[in-house]
Amino acid sequence: MRSEFHLDPDLCHLNHAAVGPWPRRAAEAVARFAEENFHQGSLAYPRWLDTEQRLRERLARLIAADSPDDIALAKNTSEALSVIAHGLPWQDGDNLVGIAQEFPSNRIVWESLADRGVTWRALDLERSSDPEADLMALCDRRTRMIAVSWVQYGRGLRLDLERIGTFCRARDILFCVDAIQGLGALPFDLTSSQADFVVADGHKWMLGPEGVALLYVRPERRASLTLRQFGWRMVEHPGDFERLDWTPAADARRFECGSPNLLGIHALEASLSLLEEVGLERVWSLLQARTEYLIALIDQRGFELLTPREPDRRAGIVTFCVPGVPADRLYRDLMQRRVLCAQRGGGLRFSPHFHTPLDVIERAMTIVDDLLGV
Repeated sequence: MRSEFHLDPDLCHLNHAAVGPWPRRAAEAVARFAEENFHQGSLAYPRWLDTEQRLRERLARLIAADSPDDIALAKNTSEALSVIAHGLPWQDGDNLVGIAQEFPSNRIVWESLADRGVTWRALDLERSSDPEADLMALCDRRTRMIAVSWVQYGRGLRLDLERIGTFCRARDILFCVDAIQGLGALPFDLTSSQADFVVADGHKWMLGPEGVALLYVRPERRASLTLRQFGWRMVEHPGDFERLDWTPAADARRFECGSPNLLGIHALEASLSLLEEVGLERVWSLLQARTEYLIALIDQRGFELLTPREPDRRAGIVTFCVPGVPADRLYRDLMQRRVLCAQRGGGLRFSPHFHTPLDVIERAMTIVDDLLGV
């Protein structure tokens, strides 16, 4: 991985749950794209579209979708969730179930349905020892959807998607998964999760840029989403510009109204090629080793671990706090010492990836010691 990741030697990058660094091949793909555009304009546009198709294929494999035709490319997770939320045929009195401690994208979009008579019921994780069972308990005959993040952004709780998906399928409840904090970190199985919708931006664990996101809609659900965005690219015959009649594309392109972000597409396609070469099982094994090492260092110091200890309840996020020390102050001091992390979930959130050297994790914790005067 030394040939792919070349971060500044004095930087402790532990922030993949926010914005991850690009591998070398992604940076080189963008440089080639820019240079080609600089010298030749859009002469290679057909080849650029081949790259876009490869990205759809890689994303389909990443979530185990049946076809790249099931993959739409959105600008970000928020847009993808909005396509779903404001495309469904809600009725006054419907409700959907989620989690109170979600990132705003997974709260605001559902709250925005209030003027249509839809209620968002939020589970407080602070009061739940069995979140899947408690999510199910919030459902009633008017529940249309459970919408949750696979991995919670603050403290890194990983939900049992198969358990929730089985419940939803048996009761004809829609299941929407925000997978941004898991895709690229550990394997995802669309079949076992039985999700109707999967969304995820590429700039975290997938090691891509901001501005390109996955939107998966189960094929039999596509037509049930009313389209709210329209343009030249979402039609069945996007290249026939003189054609006056039009219909939405039958595949997932119907959710892409205009021109693609080809620069971002080149970067993300290259990043995903790296993850495929390494293999998601291997990526996950390496990442687990790093999170376990980090948790051991936290325990050695007597800090409070806020992330679940059970391996099947966490992914790449490790959040902790130092008793008696304000998290905001420690976060500011760490950032000044070039420990790139985040203040989330009531503590400090460290999020290494499979390529993070163990000595970077150890150095970051040594800097915490220095700041505490240990």
